[in-house]
Amino acid sequence: MLSRRSFVKRSLAASAALAFPAPFTRALAAPRRLRPVRIQGVVRAGGRGLGGVAVSDGMQVVETAADGTFSLIADSSRTHVFMSTPAGYEIPTNATGTARFYEPITRTSEEQTTTFDLTPLELDDEHHAVIAWADPQTQDLYETSLLHAQTVPDVRALVAALDVPAFGITVGDIMFDDLALFPEYERAVQRIGVPFFQVVGNHDILFEAMTDEASTATFEDHFGPRYYSFDRGAVHHVVLDDVFWSGAQYAGYLDADQLAWLDADLARIAPGRTVVVYLHIPALGSRYVRVGDERPSARGSVQNREALYRLLEPFEAHLVSGHTHESEHVFEGGVHEHIIGTVSGAWWSGPICHDGTPSGYAVFEARGEELRWRYKPTGGSLDDQLRVYTSGSDAERPDALIANVWDWDPAWTVVWHEGSDQRGALTAGLGLDPLSVRLHAGDTLPVRENRRWVDPVPTNHLLTATAGNADLARVTVEATDRFGRTYTAAPLTVEAHLAAMGLG
Repeated sequence: MLSRRSFVKRSLAASAALAFPAPFTRALAAPRRLRPVRIQGVVRAGGRGLGGVAVSDGMQVVETAADGTFSLIADSSRTHVFMSTPAGYEIPTNATGTARFYEPITRTSEEQTTTFDLTPLELDDEHHAVIAWADPQTQDLYETSLLHAQTVPDVRALVAALDVPAFGITVGDIMFDDLALFPEYERAVQRIGVPFFQVVGNHDILFEAMTDEASTATFEDHFGPRYYSFDRGAVHHVVLDDVFWSGAQYAGYLDADQLAWLDADLARIAPGRTVVVYLHIPALGSRYVRVGDERPSARGSVQNREALYRLLEPFEAHLVSGHTHESEHVFEGGVHEHIIGTVSGAWWSGPICHDGTPSGYAVFEARGEELRWRYKPTGGSLDDQLRVYTSGSDAERPDALIANVWDWDPAWTVVWHEGSDQRGALTAGLGLDPLSVRLHAGDTLPVRENRRWVDPVPTNHLLTATAGNADLARVTVEATDRFGRTYTAAPLTVEAHLAAMGLG
């Protein structure tokens, strides 16, 4: 049986043999002219050095000595030297509120000195919260104004209510191609008041770049390295860049340098620990199955995901991704992937994603090694976990009572009641959310003309039951998540749901 390290070495050696289109092959073969850069420095808190802190140039990982000092020899292809911020210390930030755990490598010099200063947390971070945004994807100032008016106040209120150390992370597509708008995102982060980490998305890159390395230059100018790690409490958090740019198109792919770094980073983590990995393109979503394709597309999944799965085998591992503007839980390769609904919904065309999930974000809470999560609709509460439709809402299933439970996974239990009597379970199946059909289907929808390409997508978190002759005025649906938390909602017509959203 192959060891993890042997498997990784074989995976890296085989990378160039993957069946990429010609433009990707040319990008993979791009030559480099390298020279050494010696980097020496210290990690300290209160003027005293901190030992055992991981420092990296994006390839090698070293630990600080007992006095906090470190030394490594990078090469001139490396862009940053960065530390893995240890648990128990505040996350350093830029003036904008984005995390500052890195320093650029001075490529014109053969020597560099770097100091990382940390401040102890006032509260224990064994219990901490993560606010995970997917795809804010603002294209213009109108859409950034919606981000500021809708999402920012919602997150500020949530942070105030949490009363635990919290940080945010945006899992890619911060922008919709116009990278000059990054400062508007930074302004939003600054207003929220907790440190934010960033993942690069396929709309956050320079399309004029001829190589993958060059494509993230603007992103790195604002947010630092494209992959890195940090610790909060007992949880190890990892950010990856799985958007590979060929100079002509993108694919979901983890480059060889990144996999080698990840292997070195995880070698420091004790087996069995909880590891959360954030990336933009899902390792493997089920969209291709739901729409009837034979295999996942190169642009919608990570092509070398088996290497990632193998690296994560020793751990209690979760992936958090976005990209698809829908909600889904995928259990594959021994990991639990959370594909989360988006801040922008269906690209700022209305209040929902095209699978019916409300515009919003995910909230993870860690207590020691235990991780729990819920989806938070923008403008709603953490108890808003389902939308229920009366029979007659779906023309293809006119007798069905339908519940869209956006954070559903097979560990949930969903039943319906008539008055105080439980009448039966709802079963999961494939279908279109009736509200998404009303808001997105057809050549004249969505209402915003520049979003007419948005269409409803089949989702597998629609649950149905036949209510028969039940008195719908007395019917409620009760959904219980894997953590034993229960949520209820009454069935409404599509028109009533629209009116409740102010769209009637």
